[in-house]
Amino acid sequence: MKTSPFPREGMGGFQKNITMKRTKVIDALACTEYGKQICVKGWVRTHRSSKAVDFIALNDGSTIKNVQIVVDPTKFDEETLKQVTTGACIGVEGTLVESPAAGQPSEIQCEHIVIYGLCGNDYPMQKKGQSFEQMRKNAHMRLRTNTFGAVMRIRHNMAMAIHTYFHEHGFFYFHTPLITASDCEGAGNMFQVTTKNLYDLKKDENGKIIYDDDFFGEQTSLTVSGQLEGELGATALGAIYTFGPTFRAENSNTPRHLAEFWMVEPEVAFLDQEELMNLEEDFIKYCVRWALEHCKDDLEFLNKMIDKTLIERLQGVLKETFVRLPYTEGINILQEAIKNGHQFEFPCNWGDDLASEHERYLVEEHFKKPVIMTDYPREFKSFYMKQNEETADGGSIGYKGAVAPKPTMQGTDVLFPQIGEIIGGSVREESYDKLMGEINRRQMDMTHLWWYIDTRRWGSCPHAGFGLGFERLILFVTGMQNIRDVIPFPRTPKNAEF
Repeated sequence: MKTSPFPREGMGGFQKNITMKRTKVIDALACTEYGKQICVKGWVRTHRSSKAVDFIALNDGSTIKNVQIVVDPTKFDEETLKQVTTGACIGVEGTLVESPAAGQPSEIQCEHIVIYGLCGNDYPMQKKGQSFEQMRKNAHMRLRTNTFGAVMRIRHNMAMAIHTYFHEHGFFYFHTPLITASDCEGAGNMFQVTTKNLYDLKKDENGKIIYDDDFFGEQTSLTVSGQLEGELGATALGAIYTFGPTFRAENSNTPRHLAEFWMVEPEVAFLDQEELMNLEEDFIKYCVRWALEHCKDDLEFLNKMIDKTLIERLQGVLKETFVRLPYTEGINILQEAIKNGHQFEFPCNWGDDLASEHERYLVEEHFKKPVIMTDYPREFKSFYMKQNEETADGGSIGYKGAVAPKPTMQGTDVLFPQIGEIIGGSVREESYDKLMGEINRRQMDMTHLWWYIDTRRWGSCPHAGFGLGFERLILFVTGMQNIRDVIPFPRTPKNAEF
């Protein structure tokens, strides 16, 4: 039988059975009952040794801050104490005392240590100064670092902010399906779901796959959005929101794209374009305010280590009223910038879908505040968006009388510094005839969307909504630069590890 490498109870203070109730590190640091016995458990961040005293920094994930364990090495077995290394999991009993060191209110004078898990020299998170790219290769361990602990705690808080905001504003949490036969965006970049034997597919005389023997009896995929089903909920409950995973089979390796990500999608009946923009701005500001109020320590850490303008930028969002900018006016601003010598990688003529560099120029350099862009060209927006009033010459009249040379839609996309588009929203077309006219113009196959069209046939109502990529919100709030670093286990092309 294998024996433990550690001495048992009564030999140097190790392996004493801890029966005292555990105190979380965040609560231990807040406690001022000096002289009381206390028990903490967690993972070793650092262990500094000397002949006179050892200092162990212990963290359990409850806070960015470590609790300092002060160890008298003469009371513990020397060889065993050496094995309390970075990453090891231990439990400590001792006396809570006021700390003489600046920056920490208390520390624990150690009396007993239990080692739950060793951590050898091959522990991948031991080295300091690792690149984020390297840490992604060890995503199962990177969560234990200070940076990713801070990001994940903020991610939790943003989820709480989202649920709290919508609950307080009378929205109902609405669960839309993850498996669907319809493509909301019409882009076709969807992951298929099947139980079929891929080595022996049934096909018809034209070579098309027959799905009558598949689980659902038809071709199904993972959802790209819960919006269309969310609209059904809004026309019954008045105001709903979805919050869950969505999937895009887009072969994109940019710092802003994931194959699996989370979306927040509210839909509201009887909401017009102005009210939708007000909702978008109020919601974003609520989330940012929540972060500043509930994530102070983590934000201060990220402000120091990742982005030294982070907190200032978050506070700036709360101070500013978001600019309402028609697309046509935005194009004029961008073209004027080009005339004055600014160079963009991608074109930005009227009718082009703006790239991130264009969006960030408007937000970061021209207005220096968040922008809600409205009235996009019809040609690159979705079929379900409400079209603006047309002019006699084939143009359109949009938000606050903005005139465009061609048809435009009542889109309301929120553009943010560092990120670009963080929200995509619109007023939805409630007219059956107009919706069908747009569907026919685009020659769309609506076989699997008959139920969506029914909402315009029976009791249709004006309504609007938006989608917010949760990870893009976390990018902004944390100051991180790559979307793969704000989700625990990123799913990207050629990568489904962990």
